[in-house]
Amino acid sequence: MSSFHINMSVKPSSVSIAIAIVEDQRDMRESLVEWLGHVPGLHCVGAHATAAEALRLIPGEKPDVVLMDINLPGMNGIQCVARLKELHPKIQILMLTTYDEGDLIFDSLRAGANGYLLKNMPQEELISAVQQVHAGGAPMSLQIARKVINYFHATKKSADEVDQLTSREQDILRLLAKGYMYKEIADHLAISMSTVRTHVSAVYEKLHVHSRTEAAMKLVEQG
Repeated sequence: MSSFHINMSVKPSSVSIAIAIVEDQRDMRESLVEWLGHVPGLHCVGAHATAAEALRLIPGEKPDVVLMDINLPGMNGIQCVARLKELHPKIQILMLTTYDEGDLIFDSLRAGANGYLLKNMPQEELISAVQQVHAGGAPMSLQIARKVINYFHATKKSADEVDQLTSREQDILRLLAKGYMYKEIADHLAISMSTVRTHVSAVYEKLHVHSRTEAAMKLVEQG
């Protein structure tokens, strides 16, 4: 989505919400400014092409909500979110991006973003998301919410699988994850190499993995 078309059928906000935009694509930035200017209850107080400009000017603009792109020149949007949250913890920030990769989603949320939206979402949903985050919600595009849910489902499954290992198998898994070789594990636990191999085979079978790396990832996912 490179631009927004004005649609006056969107539901207006019942309160006045000031919005700042951080978006490096000029057409997208100008389109957002024009579009938001026609939505009752919303008004744009600033539009910035870089994170540096946003950090310099947003404090004086005092927006209620910031729409933040990720792929910015210089400092990226995630880093900008973290800096803004340090300066103004109460500011509400919505990521508005084309990226739906898991790492970027969770890095954004860890940095302090209050929601994560994709640029191809319908206008009505973007307006609703702005209103939701202003009211204390944490809106996400549907496919982003699904990715978050799937991540926690996978983490829960990994935790259950690791928990079913015996105490000795968990010890061996932790040593495998630290990079210990079989002989080092045998020496560390005072057991034979054949016993280590037997335990490793059992760990792989119970975790449904085929390598040390996959087994280590199960431990990481458990948290």
